[in-house]
Amino acid sequence: MSDLGAGFGYLMKGQRWVAQHGRWFGFGLLPGLVTLVVYAGALIGLGYGADDLVGWATPFADDWSSPWQGLLRTGLTALVFVFGLFLAVITFTAVTLLVGQPFYESLSEEVDRSEGGEVPESGLPLWQELWISARDSVRILLRVALYGIILFACGFIPVVGQTVVPVIGFCVSGFFLAEELTAVALQRRGMVLKDRLVLLRGRRLLALGFGVPLVLAFLIPVVAVFLMPGAVAGATLLARDLVDPDPDTEPRPGTADSGDVPPAPRAWSA
Repeated sequence: MSDLGAGFGYLMKGQRWVAQHGRWFGFGLLPGLVTLVVYAGALIGLGYGADDLVGWATPFADDWSSPWQGLLRTGLTALVFVFGLFLAVITFTAVTLLVGQPFYESLSEEVDRSEGGEVPESGLPLWQELWISARDSVRILLRVALYGIILFACGFIPVVGQTVVPVIGFCVSGFFLAEELTAVALQRRGMVLKDRLVLLRGRRLLALGFGVPLVLAFLIPVVAVFLMPGAVAGATLLARDLVDPDPDTEPRPGTADSGDVPPAPRAWSA
């Protein structure tokens, strides 16, 4: 269980890192702000339309007497909205990382640089980095959608559907959120999606300790934007220690304060 606390610790370290490098924090806010506007509109639309969707999908309950019709449709409306939030949390990170790929690459590299040692670079052109990120995000999204369908179906089970299923849903979201965020640093280290999933499954509680608190925080859209820079920084620190887990390693030396104006995203060759 100590891995749960360690995962949360990496999240806090990342937030402290951006707090100490304020201009990098502002630099990392830009992609999240753009994505937030789009997602806020989508969730508002879902909030207004979920009851109509449920009514359309349950014509068999039109003749049910009160309170059974109301209980069924209210419960399903809540499940639809929770399912929408479930997908939004995962896809928000994927879309934000895709939109902000050059920004977060630069931020992640600066975290590596400030911690000392080698600063890995993929050496790939920007278009290829974007393609790989988009392809991996779709693969993750398909996995999440499969889990979401299963959990949505389980939501109809009395008691379990209203207690255990939401908890499992947050854990699934947290694990894949951790994968999406650590991918920024691990992809630069040459790790493909399959290898990254194997690595995180080997430390599942660590990934959950990092990802689940973020999922809960990301339920408030504005919070998601402000936590993203620190989440990328924390995921980079987590990734460093996952690929170099030697507990006897000497503390990595820090460098001079790098809180100056962050450079523009790296220029990538075609």
